[in-house]
Amino acid sequence: MTNHNFRYASHPIDAQKYSTNELREHFLIDNLFEKNTIKLTYSMYDRFIVGGVMPTSKALKLETIPYLKSKHFLDRRELGIVNIGDTGRVTVDGITYEIKRKEALYVGKGNKDVIFENIDDNQPLFYINSAPAHNGFPTKKIGTEDAEVILLGESKLANKRVLNKLIVNSIVETCQLQMGLTELLPGNVWNTMPSHTHNRRMETYFYFDLEESQAVAHFMGETDNTRHIFIKNNQAVLSPEWSIHSGSGTSNYSFIWGMAGENLDYGDMDICPSNELK
Repeated sequence: MTNHNFRYASHPIDAQKYSTNELREHFLIDNLFEKNTIKLTYSMYDRFIVGGVMPTSKALKLETIPYLKSKHFLDRRELGIVNIGDTGRVTVDGITYEIKRKEALYVGKGNKDVIFENIDDNQPLFYINSAPAHNGFPTKKIGTEDAEVILLGESKLANKRVLNKLIVNSIVETCQLQMGLTELLPGNVWNTMPSHTHNRRMETYFYFDLEESQAVAHFMGETDNTRHIFIKNNQAVLSPEWSIHSGSGTSNYSFIWGMAGENLDYGDMDICPSNELK
């Protein structure tokens, strides 16, 4: 079963006027995981798709959706998958990949069948991002040993974190999709500081490993006109190219960042010093 919805892009001047409920309606993606269901949100930000797949008692096939006007989901797209649950299986055109927790799979344009399954009584949770593609690159699994791991931040600023680059151009060939996973160390709560924007790319943050009684304040908006959305566990937020994207939690957590646009350079960002935010 596949559920899907559609999001328009917002002008920054319009977003300044949004109420709390309107901000959440336009940018928050909640209820990503539902048993035996694929849930997809199609966004007008670089035609980016955000989704969650939860195979419990049956295999789930990734089907095309009306917005694509294509026979198969990946006829003109590429796909990134990160498992945040128990070990599961993803089969791509007859080839099966076993994906453990916090491992990733890149699936290139032109593949016909993508099937998600659990193993025994395990419950995988597959978080997916997809972007338009101009070329078909090989499918590739990125295990924990394949990731580029960087330690960032410092404890005195409460932002010490481990950055795991998963689907990036230094590890796997992609057209425009980039994905990675960042883990905040205990006692650290701030991510992506100092804040930045990148007009060349949009981005999506998916927050997980957050205790049910805790929350993350995700900061967005223009650098001189910031807004915030409170995020719960297993929720995502769309970040337009004109918006900052950073957050602070009431406890530590992990998040997956996904990007699309015209530039694959991870370091291409326009920094906004923390003391200049408004």
